[in-house]
Amino acid sequence: MKFCRFQILFALVVVVLGTASALSACGQKGELYLPGKQAPAQKKN
Repeated sequence: MKFCRFQILFALVVVVLGTASALSACGQKGELYLPGKQAPAQKKN
């Protein structure tokens, strides 16, 4: 099966745009980090 030049270009554009959108979404809600352990909640009487 022979691929047309435009099919290869289209696939490349889709991959590049998909990768760019995935990378640009990182950290949109703040920095990415693992929160430390929190103290257990205290009971109120």
